[in-house]
Amino acid sequence: MTAASIAILLFVTLQRLLELVYARRNTAALLARGGVEVAGEHYPFMVGMHAAWLAGLWLLAPGQPISLPWLLIFVILQALRLWVLATLKDRWTTRIIVLPGAPLVQDGPYRFIRHPNYAIVVGEIAALPLTFGLTFYALAFSVLNAAILYVRIQAENAALEKAMILK
Repeated sequence: MTAASIAILLFVTLQRLLELVYARRNTAALLARGGVEVAGEHYPFMVGMHAAWLAGLWLLAPGQPISLPWLLIFVILQALRLWVLATLKDRWTTRIIVLPGAPLVQDGPYRFIRHPNYAIVVGEIAALPLTFGLTFYALAFSVLNAAILYVRIQAENAALEKAMILK
C-alpha cells in the first residue's frame, strides 16, 4: 500500500499548494478592492501547523495500512471543501480579509453553518491521519488546530460584526 499512501499524500500536497496560489490571488484582489486583513499575527502559526501536519504525514504514513472508511470520509470532506470554494469564489482565502460593504455569504454550506471551511479542516486534520492508523497524530494535531481555530474564529467573528455595524 505504499504507492497508494504516496498517491494520497501527493494529492493532498498538490491540493494545498494550488489552494495557496488561489488564496494569494484572491487576497491580492480583495486588498485591491479595499479589503482589510484582520488578526494576521496568528497566520504564521496556522501555516506552520498545517505544514508540520503534512510533513509529518509524509514521514509516518507511507507503508501504513489504509483504512478505507476513513479515506472515504476524507474524500467526502474534499467534496465539501470544493462546495465551500465554489460558494465563496474570489472571496476564499487563507487569511481573514474583510471587504467593507460586502454582504455576508449566506448560501451554499453557509446556509447551514457559519464557518463550514473550518469544520471541514477539523475533519481533515483528523481523518487523513486516521486513514493511515495514526490515532495519536490525529489527536495531537486536532488539539493544535483547535487552539488556532479558537483564536481565528474569535477574530473573524469580531471583524465581521464590526464590518456589519459600520455598513
